[in-house]
Amino acid sequence: MASTTATRVLAPVGAAGKLFAFALDVGRALFRRPFQLREFIQQAWFIASVTIIPTALVAIPFGAVIALQVGGLIKQFGAQSFTGSASVLAVVQQAAPIGTALLIAGAGGSAIAADLGARKIREELDAMMVLGIDPIQRLVVPRVLAAMLVAVFLNGLVSVVGVAGGYVFNVGLQGGTPGAYIASFTALAQLPDLWVGLLKALVFGMIAAIVAAYKGMNANGGPKGVGDAVNESVVITFVLLFIVNFVLSAIYLQVIPPKTG
Repeated sequence: MASTTATRVLAPVGAAGKLFAFALDVGRALFRRPFQLREFIQQAWFIASVTIIPTALVAIPFGAVIALQVGGLIKQFGAQSFTGSASVLAVVQQAAPIGTALLIAGAGGSAIAADLGARKIREELDAMMVLGIDPIQRLVVPRVLAAMLVAVFLNGLVSVVGVAGGYVFNVGLQGGTPGAYIASFTALAQLPDLWVGLLKALVFGMIAAIVAAYKGMNANGGPKGVGDAVNESVVITFVLLFIVNFVLSAIYLQVIPPKTG
């Protein structure tokens, strides 16, 4: 009984260790040749095609909610002139990378897990290894790089659409002036805020793809196992994203001091 309890307690630790080892294998495979350029382009196009429209649609309410909340809070302190700067800071640093990562994990990551899981239960991955082809180098690396590339571009899309949405709602619903909203961009925001947003998107895209590939390549139990792998990959990715986002934000705030108005 005690051994069974210990096994259940240590199971998550073992799973985390296997995932970390898989990530190291992917990192080593990045430098192997030949690079699968065609697979990379196909995967990048596929991930972009399934995420770009949902990302744009999600970015609008993201920017609107942030503008409404931040605008209402700042108005209580009589600092309406900082509404634009605070909104841009929130969108670029937090909302854009998080929104991008959630859609990359939910749409692109689930597709990666389903594809690799189907290959696993059809024993295609085993056949590749018998032929001397490394599935990680051939299939996983192009998908990870594609997810990272698309995440960076989608982060820019969310930032632009989110800021534009915040502008419309602030000017249209909160009585803000267009000139004050735009002129305040540089009051609190600074260039490193943009870089940390891009870095977060890059890391989040990598995490989403690695987790999806790991769960897909370890799927078992037939079609039901593939479905379970997809669900587990999305849940695990969401949890990791929020943990990593907290860590990166804490490090950034310690390294780069906030700009004062």
